[in-house]
Amino acid sequence: MFKRRKPRSYGQIASDMIYPRGGWRRAGAYVWFRLRRLPDQPHRIGRGVASGVFVSFTPLFGFHFLSAAGCAWLIGGNVLAALLATFVGNPITFPFIAVVAVSLGRRLLGMGGELSPQLIFGEFARASGEMWHNIRSLFGPERAHWGNLVDFFQQVYLPYLVGGLILGLIAAIATHYLSVPVIRAYHWRRAKKMAERIARVRKQGEIVTTAPDLAPSRDSAAPAGHAARPDHPPEDGDPPRSI
Repeated sequence: MFKRRKPRSYGQIASDMIYPRGGWRRAGAYVWFRLRRLPDQPHRIGRGVASGVFVSFTPLFGFHFLSAAGCAWLIGGNVLAALLATFVGNPITFPFIAVVAVSLGRRLLGMGGELSPQLIFGEFARASGEMWHNIRSLFGPERAHWGNLVDFFQQVYLPYLVGGLILGLIAAIATHYLSVPVIRAYHWRRAKKMAERIARVRKQGEIVTTAPDLAPSRDSAAPAGHAARPDHPPEDGDPPRSI
């Protein structure tokens, strides 16, 4: 019933993840619309949003949904709000997040130099390929190589993790305190409109219910001093009516 008439191919799904058909602005507006209408307390939705934003700053690529849901569950937030809030991490924002997080992490860890987005994500792709090669080597004659993975962890992943945790915590706190009042105000306006609508429907129902009682009857509508006409003329056997 709720499925697409024409299912999307895997290529279309991948393309929509990189750039949605309606654009990132429309996609962001839709996510915010869904967040405001979640049937939960504003503070729980705010915690869920904070969880999703926090996880988006970490290098846990491929595990953002699972990590956001777990974080929201731990702090008593809305899990669906956390999943929606991971939209903060997207192909447009990831390069900026990666550069700032890696640069901050390398400074805190006493490392020098900054890395470009191309170099950072190139190292992630190379490490993923080497990890897959090592997994296959467990079931074949190939030998595993862990040297590049160790360098990747020390030079890229660990700085990204350290810097991302700090930036994510700051962004999560700010997002929580900004989103809760907005969501609470939206819920209040929505409840007020719903109450006004219910009152209007009840008022219309009372008018419809009392309308037949206000209509005059046929007997009461007859002029004073005159009897109401009978519903049917007297038959031959009936006695004449006196006036």
